Amino acid sequence: MNRIAFPRASRILLALFFVVGLSACDINAVPRYDEDTKAAWSEVLNQYQRRADLVPNLVETVAGYARQEKETLTAVVEARSKATQMQLPPDILNNPEAFKQFQQNQAALGGALARLLLVVEKYPDLKSNQNFLALQSQLEGTENRISVARRDYILSVQKYNTELRTIPGRWVAGVLYPDAGVKQTFDIAEQAKEAPKVKF
Repeated sequence: MNRIAFPRASRILLALFFVVGLSACDINAVPRYDEDTKAAWSEVLNQYQRRADLVPNLVETVAGYARQEKETLTAVVEARSKATQMQLPPDILNNPEAFKQFQQNQAALGGALARLLLVVEKYPDLKSNQNFLALQSQLEGTENRISVARRDYILSVQKYNTELRTIPGRWVAGVLYPDAGVKQTFDIAEQAKEAPKVKF
């Protein structure tokens, strides 16, 4: 009788140890962090779309004052078109080439908008126009929101990628989530890496 009870008790203890061990490993961390990353990415896309939606009104307002700046206005419109028409593949967060292309398109739009705002400095009447001031303020706010959304995404990716690369998360992902892969994150544009030149 003791022979039968001992193996059964040891099996129960082993199963209990296994369940406690799995709960200590947080087996749901990988999908939870993956969902956090997807939500953060959606917010990044949301803010970029907000910026893209402001561009037509901004261009139209500037065009009324600065017709001779056609080249700059065209560059903004083309950059917006390129940024908004890019078809994002479903695996963009795990696809370095697509992610890089997306980032380049958004950087081009940001650069074109920056050049447009520099052009505005030549037109005092435009700088005092209420519509332009409101659009400029919204654009500045959107750029700040983009920065915050990108930061939140980067932190979310860091947490997710760390879980996939450290133990026990690496083991749990290997056994339960074999299709989980590291996600891409933003890097700094080459122009931004250069120190600004100050001249007096």
